[in-house]
Amino acid sequence: MNGSPDRAIEAQGLGKRFGIRWVLRGVTLDVARGEAAGLLGPNGSGKSTILRILGTLLRPNAGSATVNGLDIVGDASEVRGQIGYLAHTPGLYEDLTARENLVFAADMLGLSHGLADSSLERVGLAKVANNRVRGFSAGMQRRLALARLIMRNPKVLLLDEPYSNLDDEGVDLMNSVIREIIGSGGAALLALHELAPAKGMIDRTLKLIDGRISIAHRDRAAQDHAMLASV
Repeated sequence: MNGSPDRAIEAQGLGKRFGIRWVLRGVTLDVARGEAAGLLGPNGSGKSTILRILGTLLRPNAGSATVNGLDIVGDASEVRGQIGYLAHTPGLYEDLTARENLVFAADMLGLSHGLADSSLERVGLAKVANNRVRGFSAGMQRRLALARLIMRNPKVLLLDEPYSNLDDEGVDLMNSVIREIIGSGGAALLALHELAPAKGMIDRTLKLIDGRISIAHRDRAAQDHAMLASV
């Protein structure tokens, strides 16, 4: 599958099964550069599975997809260099400090340790940089996972319930990161079970029911914002 030049994400007929059960069936979607799309649906509808496939963590059983024109199967390594994937669970090393977690990530990615410090500052965790993650609240762990994502300087965001456990300040922080990526020509796909925290951030919503995309429409708040900006 060859991606369109104006599309950051394209998927055609994606299907995924676990055993004999198909959790995704014929999913077709796209996200343009400069766009944030919300993937809505109840728990178990397949949202996380779509993100994991696009993030090269799972291989589809049917269909194909590209990220910035790169095939998610054939060009998996290159795709990983383009994306910032934030899972529903933070995936941190709890016995390490906040800074040690980020320094380890920097070493794995061949990045400067200075990015660990600047990222901790960005997410408001600089004062607890030397504290073990085991003692962090769920919201603080979410911020640390966001700091790790920022270090990668991703072009495409794949965010699974990104507002989970965040307070109002944390929600604002998450939205500022999304805006920064979108504003630089990137794109974002957010898996959400409710739209409220992302209201005004989302350009288009996709509704996933029983492994199929059933509805796609422009977000009204985003349309209103665009109209006001043009006045």
